[in-house]
Amino acid sequence: MTSVKDNLNNIRKDINDNVTIVAVTKYYDVDNIIEAYNAGLRDFGEAKVIEAINKLDELPDDIKKSSKFHLIGHLQTNKASKAVGYFDLIQSVDSIKLANIISKEAIKQNITQDVLLQLNIAKEKQKYGFYTEDLFNAFNELINLKGIKITGLMCMAPLNADNNDLNEIFTEVINIKEKLEKKYNIKLKDISMGMSDDYIEAVKCGSTMIRIGTKLFV
Repeated sequence: MTSVKDNLNNIRKDINDNVTIVAVTKYYDVDNIIEAYNAGLRDFGEAKVIEAINKLDELPDDIKKSSKFHLIGHLQTNKASKAVGYFDLIQSVDSIKLANIISKEAIKQNITQDVLLQLNIAKEKQKYGFYTEDLFNAFNELINLKGIKITGLMCMAPLNADNNDLNEIFTEVINIKEKLEKKYNIKLKDISMGMSDDYIEAVKCGSTMIRIGTKLFV
């Protein structure tokens, strides 16, 4: 088993310096997070709100203050109030209903919550996320919600997709981003796509943020 630092160095050889590596720690414990932090990582992704909060609260204060925490898993509406204000970035906003709940909670807390809108480009029934046409129909309402700031888009490619499929999906995300920026005169700086098995293709297509778990910790 190689160290996180060695794995991180190998990943960095494949990407440019402007790509943010989010260490996916949902299956790993506090000691693993500390090891990743000591290796130089400062962004950490968790999937389940309550479990994440219980775990991350055990981290030393200096690590908590110097790190950014991302919610990358599906956010149930009844857990949204706990996620808002705790996570620096909620990457998995997949519906207008959820966006409205986050907005109301952020207003209540007098904060602005950074979020990404999750796309389901391949229209996989088992996955969450906006279909492309639904995102375009909803976007005007979404960007006018108070208390949230949409900083970009997120997607997950289908399992076992080949390089041609990955290129098509990741390129489509970039196309959607550019169309939205042009139509609404905004900047979507964060494009979160690419995981342990497909991050190289994602970065080639324009990803600015990759979510890496097993490639770092195994």
